[in-house]
Amino acid sequence: MSETKILLSEKEMPTHWYNIQADMPNLPKPALHPGTKQPVGPEDLKPIFPMELIKQEVSTERWIEIPEEVQEIYKIWRPSPLIRARWLEKALDTPAKIYYKYEGVSPAGSHKLNTAVAQAYYNKAEGIKRLATETGAGQWGVALSQAANFFGLECTVYMVKVSYQQKPYRRSLMQIFGANCIASPSTLTSSGRHILEKDPESLGSLGIAISEAVEDAVSREDTNYALGSVLNHVALHQSVLGLEAREQMAKVDAYPDVVIACCGGGSNFAGIAFPFAYDKIVKGAKVRLVAAEPSACPTLTRGHFGYDYGDVAGFTPLLWMYTLGKEFMPPGIHSGGLRYHGDSPLVSQLVHDGIAEARAFGQTAIFESAVLFAKSEGFVPAPESSHAIHSAVEEALAAREAGEARTILFNLSGHGMLDLPSYDDFLAGKLEDYPLPEDSLKEALAQLPKI
Repeated sequence: MSETKILLSEKEMPTHWYNIQADMPNLPKPALHPGTKQPVGPEDLKPIFPMELIKQEVSTERWIEIPEEVQEIYKIWRPSPLIRARWLEKALDTPAKIYYKYEGVSPAGSHKLNTAVAQAYYNKAEGIKRLATETGAGQWGVALSQAANFFGLECTVYMVKVSYQQKPYRRSLMQIFGANCIASPSTLTSSGRHILEKDPESLGSLGIAISEAVEDAVSREDTNYALGSVLNHVALHQSVLGLEAREQMAKVDAYPDVVIACCGGGSNFAGIAFPFAYDKIVKGAKVRLVAAEPSACPTLTRGHFGYDYGDVAGFTPLLWMYTLGKEFMPPGIHSGGLRYHGDSPLVSQLVHDGIAEARAFGQTAIFESAVLFAKSEGFVPAPESSHAIHSAVEEALAAREAGEARTILFNLSGHGMLDLPSYDDFLAGKLEDYPLPEDSLKEALAQLPKI
């Protein structure tokens, strides 16, 4: 079989999701109710989530079957290809072998549809008519609007205002699929109005948009909330990524020394890394798992490990995770999908326990690697995915310096064809790095809840 493009057949597509909670040496502490500060139970989550997703959230069963209806929709783009980056290897003059899993082949153009379809399916099965959500750069908003359309659901998306302005074509895609896309913070919710009273020019954040979406969902009986990252059931659904990649690499008798993905809320890192984390935890595999994040929003590399709210208004349960503080306002970098103050509790626990690691990069460096990748491999990557590319480039250059035959796998979680204005700014020399000042970090962390 050719090592350049490694494919699986439909029959080889995963029929079950992998749940890492079955194998972690330490599970995160339980989520706490925002009012009572006691561990949340199913009844606390029923106003915004269907019961099947609540069960998945707390399950410690290793394998959870993918419903046939979800598998049928997955077949539109799954299994996605695994590609060896031979031309990038040549450009870097490295002895390393570089492979990437390409999720830009999905109708949404990113990995987000893997969980959007599952969430829409479970909500439809329980009689929900409408979904409310937030989105950063727009990949999740596009994916959920598509998935809602597949199952005949209404969809309202609160899009972080800076991305709403920077990425108008993702907004257009949401509207094509029938979703109502609203710039956040908005005047439609009390949490949005509160933010605008304090800062009428607010660029927004994922924490603010989450508050608006949750407030929307709890105000209507026909509406549930859907989240594209962070939560355990989202990581579960994304595991199809790593399961496929592991089988594809086995077809050419290869296994990675390092697995890399960008990380904002943690869904695509979890998706590609967790099946390999199983190998590491259960089978003793010597594989490194690297989460690449922006230095402007360095949650895993500089955040506090403890309880914090997932949103600005404090509507969500408190999660045990790395956090920069819910009041943290990230700058308007072009990787809008990574501008989140917290992270997946599962990813956070793995990093804290040393099973995974994290690195942070500035946006000028990641765009340099993105352009190199596009020139070498032909695909224009999303800015978010370019953090993984840059980390892979650094690994390949380190292999060259060491004269070491290293095998690198990274997740190219989405294409950048709707991010060309960001590339315009980079090519025109308008992008700046925004390393988070220590004073700003201390100010945000000083407002963490006292638990």
